[in-house]
Amino acid sequence: MSTTDRLLLFLHIGFAIFTLGPLTAATMASPRYIRRGDVVVLRYLTRITRIYGLGTLGIFLFGLFLAKGRFDQMWLTASMTLFLVALVLLLLVERDQRKAAHALEVAAAEARRPVEAERPQAAPAGEQPAAAKGEQEPARSAAAATSEDVAQVERGRIAAISGVVALIWLVILVLMIWNS
Repeated sequence: MSTTDRLLLFLHIGFAIFTLGPLTAATMASPRYIRRGDVVVLRYLTRITRIYGLGTLGIFLFGLFLAKGRFDQMWLTASMTLFLVALVLLLLVERDQRKAAHALEVAAAEARRPVEAERPQAAPAGEQPAAAKGEQEPARSAAAATSEDVAQVERGRIAAISGVVALIWLVILVLMIWNS
């Protein structure tokens, strides 16, 4: 193995260690902070997902340079294909993180609305207020939604896709070790 190949291998492994670990941790922690309704941490995790997701391209590029055009080997082709699938899935995770953060912000804004806006207006003489007639106020039912009810779809999708991406990283690792 030449010095250049050793340097490429060092960079390939270094990028894998320092990008995949934080990326996987950020994507797998996101559902917890969506459930808690912590928008600040969720935005931070979204930024981590975006930055480290771009950093994983270094793994791919250094792997391409290490392959030296020997793409006829099945394990290299399978690894590259799985890597690209994982990148697409990470784009979906990042999109869902942004959607969940937006949904949590909207829910928090609705919960902070003034109480006066939810109270029924004084009815003209001779008429009963809507609440006295037994009608439900839609604003009150929307404000009663807990933070756990907000962004449930995104939370579940992020959890599922994050698990699949982590399994893809492990399959690629097995392919790399088994065939080296």
